[in-house]
Amino acid sequence: MPRAYSDDLRCKLLQAYERAGIGLEQLAEQFGVSYGFTKKIRRQQLRLGQMERPVQRVHGPMSRVTDAVKQYLRQQLQDQPDLTLAELGQRLEQHLQVKLRKTRLCLELQRLGLRRKKNAARQ
Repeated sequence: MPRAYSDDLRCKLLQAYERAGIGLEQLAEQFGVSYGFTKKIRRQQLRLGQMERPVQRVHGPMSRVTDAVKQYLRQQLQDQPDLTLAELGQRLEQHLQVKLRKTRLCLELQRLGLRRKKNAARQ
């Protein structure tokens, strides 16, 4: 997987652009990077006012499984270990207004190391 160019290279490239007064295309050839990269970092410098790489944000929506949800799941299974995933999901939606699918709920229980009591009728 390709790695990001270092901040040192970015700074040297942008400093050379300011000092030399040559175009971004020639600068890209000189430093051995693509023209698109030089355009991108110059645009970022103009917009943010810094030469270093901007801090990356986490992509995607925030998880609905907060610490309060985890604590609620622990408490519910401690009180009644034979709850089904559907019942657990309904209770979660009623009390905390958080709706999770069965697969997501099962995954979170596995991550927490929680097990449900097996139903003897299905065996």
